[in-house]
Amino acid sequence: MKMPIKLNSLLLQEDVDPAGVILLRHQDKKADPGRTPYKLWCEEKEAFERYQSIQSPGNRKKFSSNYWLSFVATPQGETMFVGLYTSRYCGLNETDLPWTSVNGSFYPTGSCDCYDLTLDKRLSDLSGRLFIEWGPGFRSWIQRAQRQNKDVIEVRPEFSEPEFPGFINFVKPLSEVESLPKSWEQVLSSSRGVYLLTCPHTKEQYVGSAYGEKGFWHRWMEYVGTGHGGNVALKSRELSDYQISILEVAGSAETTVDILKMEALWKSKLQSQKMGLNRN
Repeated sequence: MKMPIKLNSLLLQEDVDPAGVILLRHQDKKADPGRTPYKLWCEEKEAFERYQSIQSPGNRKKFSSNYWLSFVATPQGETMFVGLYTSRYCGLNETDLPWTSVNGSFYPTGSCDCYDLTLDKRLSDLSGRLFIEWGPGFRSWIQRAQRQNKDVIEVRPEFSEPEFPGFINFVKPLSEVESLPKSWEQVLSSSRGVYLLTCPHTKEQYVGSAYGEKGFWHRWMEYVGTGHGGNVALKSRELSDYQISILEVAGSAETTVDILKMEALWKSKLQSQKMGLNRN
């Protein structure tokens, strides 16, 4: 039986003593959908580094290490390595600081610890490629490497986000739309057609169409912003995390009228006016 590679052996190969390393698994459940640590690292690395440089004073003792080995939780729940950082404590914040993962929110002066973090080039070739088994204690997101010699699950050839599954296989809750990979957003922005919303509470269906600029993506983001997208029946219900799927994709030559005809046909097929949430 092949023995798994241990994380600490990789550190030792780079002359990094695990005794001086803490492991961080960033998974911010309070983050806006498009501002999770994973999304920040993928799309705004400077913002990700600002995010992790601000920490709670209550964890100050846990952060007292020369090196931080940082990981982020992927949308699939994996633990992905993103960098080895040297750390220096700078003190409490002297001004209000923006809360990187929550738009429009701030840390008041004197409420959080600030750290000067510098990305170490060692292990940088494994950034976005190395995945470890964190274990069941996800709440324990700060751990000491010397005490937790993690198993390396996989080292991938290169960093890549999940491929778009295709229109037929696309099924997601509304809450995840804003955090979809950028490549998926591009596909959905360039596509129009008919979609289905299903309420997880009442099991009712709503058939809608996306025919405007930026297609499915723009229309669904209206639901993200308002919870109802302007639809009469949806306005009358409590906010719900609707499941979204795609019923039919329009061809590039098809007009708005063509798409509305598709929508009417699907309403008839699914009887969503009689037994669902469509009102016209």
